[in-house]
Amino acid sequence: MGRQVDEQIVHRFPVGQRLRVLDVGMGQGTQALRLARAGHMVTGLEQDPDMLAVAHAALAAEPAGIQERVRLLEGDGRETGAHFGPGGFDVVLCHGVLMYVPEADAMLAGLARMLAPGGLLSLLVRNGDALAMRPGLEGDWNAALAAFDTVDYTNRLGLEVRADRLADLTATLSGIGAPLQAWYGVRVFTDGTEAGESLPREAELERLLAAEDRAGRTDPYRGVAALLHLCGVRG
Repeated sequence: MGRQVDEQIVHRFPVGQRLRVLDVGMGQGTQALRLARAGHMVTGLEQDPDMLAVAHAALAAEPAGIQERVRLLEGDGRETGAHFGPGGFDVVLCHGVLMYVPEADAMLAGLARMLAPGGLLSLLVRNGDALAMRPGLEGDWNAALAAFDTVDYTNRLGLEVRADRLADLTATLSGIGAPLQAWYGVRVFTDGTEAGESLPREAELERLLAAEDRAGRTDPYRGVAALLHLCGVRG
């Protein structure tokens, strides 16, 4: 995932440019801190006070030079216009958030307005075209059959959430002036293993990541990934 974001940044911005990044629904701040370490100016927006506290603690452990490049705010990603002016960011990340938003189009339009011309919008969503894969592989045939006809599902936290279909998001991104430029599958082979107690050994982990990266860029594999990473660019 981070590799895909970096790839899109390299393709679209001059090498060495210090970008203005907004991470909406940043969670623990993993991506925000990673991009700050790369030299970018990062603003993190998070609604959950507990998550925000974790991000603050992680930031406090960073060197002063990195801390100076990060601003963390409490706020709702559906209300970016209340926090920021239009066109103020080169990159906007919204990873693992849309599944909690019943009607995402208005939020996506708000995120696109945050982008400067040529800016990158990076979305990570649950793949609504592949909801039957997880229950099917687990042998839960009733759930697999039901999943073909809906984008609603229950996540591993027991919450009722929503997936997104690639065609629908492609149309939405075009309509808000940030048309889709690239997309990847995420967790093609490893869906359900992310909660494991330990990582594989280093050599095996490298092969796993290489296989996931290749599959996430290759049809038909990327189409059945658990998650989709979509990259739109502001016109």
